[in-house]
Amino acid sequence: MGTNGIDKRQGMEGDPDLQFLLQGGDLLKVRSQSWKKTRYFRVQEDCKTVWHESKKLFKSNQTFSIDDISALRLGRQSEGLKKYTEEQVDSRCFSIVFKGRRKNLDLIASSGEEAKRWVSSLQKLKSNANNLDQQQKTEHWIFNSLRKADKNKDAKLSQSEVKNFMRLINIEVEDEYAEVLFKECDKSNSGYLSGEELQHFYDLLTHRDEIDVIFGEYAKSGGFMSPHNLLEFLTAEQREQATMGVANEIIEKFEPDDNAKSKKLLSKDGFLMYLHSSDALLLDPAHGTVHQDMSQPLNHYFISSSHNTYLLEDQLKGPSSTEAYIRALLKGCRCVELDCWDGDDEPVIYHGYTLTSKILFKDAIKAIKEYAFKTSDYPVILSLENHCSIQQQELMAHYMKTILGSALITAPLGDSMPSNFPSPEDLRGKFVIKAKRLNKLEAMFAAEAPADDVTDVSEEEESNDDDDDDDDDDQHEEERRKKRKKLKLAKMLSDMVIYCKSVHFYGFEDARNNLSFYEMSSFKEGKAMKLAEKSANDYIRHNVDKLSRIYPAGSRTDSSNYDPVPLWNTGCQIVALNFQTTCTDMDINQGRFLVNGKSGYILKPDFMRERETEFDPVTLTRGKWLNPKTLHVMIISAQQLPKINMKKSSILDPLVKVEIHGVPADVAEGETHSVDNNGFNPEWNERFRFDIYVPELALVRFLVEDHDSTSSNEFVAQYTLPFNSLQMGYRHIPLLNKNGDILPSAHLFVHIMVLDAE
Repeated sequence: MGTNGIDKRQGMEGDPDLQFLLQGGDLLKVRSQSWKKTRYFRVQEDCKTVWHESKKLFKSNQTFSIDDISALRLGRQSEGLKKYTEEQVDSRCFSIVFKGRRKNLDLIASSGEEAKRWVSSLQKLKSNANNLDQQQKTEHWIFNSLRKADKNKDAKLSQSEVKNFMRLINIEVEDEYAEVLFKECDKSNSGYLSGEELQHFYDLLTHRDEIDVIFGEYAKSGGFMSPHNLLEFLTAEQREQATMGVANEIIEKFEPDDNAKSKKLLSKDGFLMYLHSSDALLLDPAHGTVHQDMSQPLNHYFISSSHNTYLLEDQLKGPSSTEAYIRALLKGCRCVELDCWDGDDEPVIYHGYTLTSKILFKDAIKAIKEYAFKTSDYPVILSLENHCSIQQQELMAHYMKTILGSALITAPLGDSMPSNFPSPEDLRGKFVIKAKRLNKLEAMFAAEAPADDVTDVSEEEESNDDDDDDDDDDQHEEERRKKRKKLKLAKMLSDMVIYCKSVHFYGFEDARNNLSFYEMSSFKEGKAMKLAEKSANDYIRHNVDKLSRIYPAGSRTDSSNYDPVPLWNTGCQIVALNFQTTCTDMDINQGRFLVNGKSGYILKPDFMRERETEFDPVTLTRGKWLNPKTLHVMIISAQQLPKINMKKSSILDPLVKVEIHGVPADVAEGETHSVDNNGFNPEWNERFRFDIYVPELALVRFLVEDHDSTSSNEFVAQYTLPFNSLQMGYRHIPLLNKNGDILPSAHLFVHIMVLDAE
């Protein structure tokens, strides 16, 4: 804590880049061809908030948090800067990209050097904030709130300022309790808290009884934990395969007191720092890296997939943007959709027959090329919905070939006709095109005359689908086969389709008898859900040999999503969701692909990769998929939950739901009581028990809501992960906001136990 109790600069005191940001300067803000205005920008004293002037009425002070920044991009990289500025100012341009749906901030500095200084300095501040340990993050968050509460900036807090401060940190207390707390800390009887009194106030606020109890149980060496005590905790409570060497390493790494460390002892502060470390969180750290076999055929993996990737909002009039591709790829998405139509001179991407804006196909390919492998090295599938003329199809092929270069797969790997998919490992750093093809892949290896440059094929699946999911029975299939629109397909584009040839689905038997492994179908969600309910085992066996793509119904004009879990349960690999929409379904998708290094590929269980499998998620007959477990969860407490309504008087009444998602027999939910007026450090101490039959397909979601007795509860935060990635014992759970971004200071604290079912 700083000398006056409020000053705190994240360990960057005296840093020249921080001084540059604190001083700030004029930047040209770019919104359109005609709206380019100079605005003053600087970082505020909290070293976490960027302030910039605004000429809008009632908006003289506009701010955003460093935590809100997703990326900083030097040069004319954004759509706005490319469109509204000249090439000669490229070196002076930079963009601040925000998390969630907030628009980019496009700026021009007075020189190239100044632009570089802004970008590098902001990046340093952001990196420094990300590298703080949990205790430092908590301190910084509290000190920021202390600073806001100190209205007259005298580094002291009056009793009314203390009350205001407590509202800022999401806790409402009775006046009597606030007065007692204040008097306990006001040792000088001055009517203000300052210096060591503020330190005492901070210590009282952040004291955690539950940590005292756990630590006291094992600290049997004069109020400290010896390596032996710590080892006992790690093996008995955390169920870890730990050794004395591991215990000594933890003390060496996390004990803040040099005297205790020299005696190989762990204090309560060191113990709490360890419990907040990445290795001790709920997610098994081994699952945070690529730990699965990546040498299996491509169709043996669930693949993180996006629908209408180009959209930032809804499907009727929302904007299309290359930024939407960047966001999806940075989230680990490995299958993106390009809805291609004729433009004036160039192919464009937009949602056909709607008012959504358009982007150039070549710009989308450039953005995909640049960002495809920043989060994951594993292959990206380009799912083309092709509605273009021959001339513009040839342009599409030209752009993909010249922009993607050798990274684009244009021929099978090896010298002979393949009989199965290559693996994600084989295709590392590669792009695979999913689209229509004029002929069978086998023709590449046959001594026959080449196909004509242009031939009719049926148009893409999504454009042909109406929304009548009931019209699926076989008697109508032949009729619909005849009615399908025809599309002229350029050979140049067709020849680029190797491992993902789009074909219509005419039933499992037809697919088994007539389709090659690389011929894949797309299913609208309604049809896919019916197959998952009525023919689950057939669907699973189909997906042992083929790829299946699922997409949302056309009626979802608001870009809403569907539940992906029933489709994963039947082995569907490419379950495409609207990444631009925040919802439970996207939370679950993020949780599914949280593990295996966020590679975007999750190996399916072995019972979903065997041709003769009997697995059926609906009937759950006996088999190796049945591995019954009992999950015991104790929701103990939470720390620093965010306010969802920024009104001063609005305080959370939080409750926690524990949800199990998986096969129907495993789906369950438990809910705690709500804690009134405390989002800062609520405690529940409630236990739940869940029976899990197919753990390899189960996901666990922890959802925090603000209780409302008169209407539906409001979302506060959540965290979802695969059941098999849970660590046992006392664990902190990091929490994510509705956009899927980490909340820096917020955590749940739980106890987890998984036992073999009796």
